[in-house]
Amino acid sequence: MQETYNELMEKVIKGDQNGSRELVQKLLDSGENVKQIIDIALVPAMDIVGDRFQNQEFFIPELLVAARAMEGCLTLIQPLLAASDVKPAGVVIIGTVKGDLHDIGKNIVAAMLKGAGFQIVDLGIDVDPAGFVEAVKQNKPDIVGLSALLTTTMKSMKDTVAAISSAGLRDSVKIIVGGAPLTQEYADEIGADGYSPDAAQAVKLAKGLMG
Repeated sequence: MQETYNELMEKVIKGDQNGSRELVQKLLDSGENVKQIIDIALVPAMDIVGDRFQNQEFFIPELLVAARAMEGCLTLIQPLLAASDVKPAGVVIIGTVKGDLHDIGKNIVAAMLKGAGFQIVDLGIDVDPAGFVEAVKQNKPDIVGLSALLTTTMKSMKDTVAAISSAGLRDSVKIIVGGAPLTQEYADEIGADGYSPDAAQAVKLAKGLMG
C-alpha cells in the first residue's frame, strides 16, 4: 500500500488531477483511513510543492496545477472527513479586500491551506470590512486571511483589521495578510499577526499561528 501512497504523492506534485483522484479512490475502496490518506500522501505532497516553489524549482503554473490536483482529491475525501469526525488543522476565512478583484494568489493560498488540512471559508473578491466581520461571527475561524494586489486597496486591509477590532472579535482570531504590494512593515503597521510573501510561506505561517 505504501507504493500507492508514494504514487499518489508523485501525481499530486506533478498536478495529475485525474491520476491522483483515481489513486485516492483506490485507497478508499481498499479500506484505507481518510486521515491516513491526508497525512501520508496529500499533506507531504503539498509540503514538497511548497518547498520547490520557495527554492524556485517550481513557479506559479506548477503550484496551480498541483493545487488543483489536491482540490480534486479533497472533493472525494471531504464528505468522508465530515462523517469521520477528523478535526481540521484550523478554520481559515480568506478573501480579497474591498476594491480589489484579483483572486489568483488568494485561490492558490486557499488551495495550499486546504492541502495542509485547514478548513477554508473563501469569501471571494471585493469583500468589504463588514463582510469579513460577519463571516468571523458566523464561522468562528482561527485565522482570517486578507489579500490585496493593488497599492490602492491596501487601506481596505487596515479598515478590515480595524472593523474586526471594533466588533470585539480581534482577540479571537489571528489575521494574516498577503499580496504583491505588501511588506512585513505594513502588516505590523495595521496590526496584523503575520505577513507572507507567497502561498508556501502562508501555510507555514498559518501552522505556526496554530501553535
